Amino acid sequence: MGDLLLVRHGETEWSRSGQHTSWTDLPLTQHGEEQAKSLAPLLTGRTCALTLTSPLGRAVRTAELAGLHGAVPDPDLREWDYGGYEGITTADIHRTRPHWDLWTDGVPPGPEGHPGESPTEAGRRADRVLSRLAAALSGDGGDVVLVAHGHFLRVLTARRLGLPPADGRLFQLATGTLSRLSTEHGRPVIAEWNTRP
Repeated sequence: MGDLLLVRHGETEWSRSGQHTSWTDLPLTQHGEEQAKSLAPLLTGRTCALTLTSPLGRAVRTAELAGLHGAVPDPDLREWDYGGYEGITTADIHRTRPHWDLWTDGVPPGPEGHPGESPTEAGRRADRVLSRLAAALSGDGGDVVLVAHGHFLRVLTARRLGLPPADGRLFQLATGTLSRLSTEHGRPVIAEWNTRP
């Protein structure tokens, strides 16, 4: 049985400034590229049954720089759709909505094609991903690697552990890190979190 390896993409200008970034396809900063390259030794020697990446450039580039060749883009691995809060920081949102919380309140609709997502909707996408990975994780082919985004990977972690999507709020996830979900006595567990070389 393989482990589920989660790679959060390297730093972008907006991840550094705290701006919500879902569909805006920003490149990695120089530091973000260095973070991605630094993950390669953590992945060396692992047998991967499957490697999937968000279709956004920051995730694809992170996979390339980390030495994850042959990663397949999966549209369900895109970041939580922040709707009308795309490009806005939490501090800015709190100026007009002082008690707003992404995990409980969701986001207002954005431009056409970006209606925003609730925690439940992001959780449904995570469930679809996990359902498609079940066979690869239960086989003898090795680990499954997902290269994606902070909030979505937190939701996916909550769902893998059997928790509600909003419990992703419990798992802070830094850019350019590797996390590992494994099993113990047949139950999903967090084996490593926010690992850097």
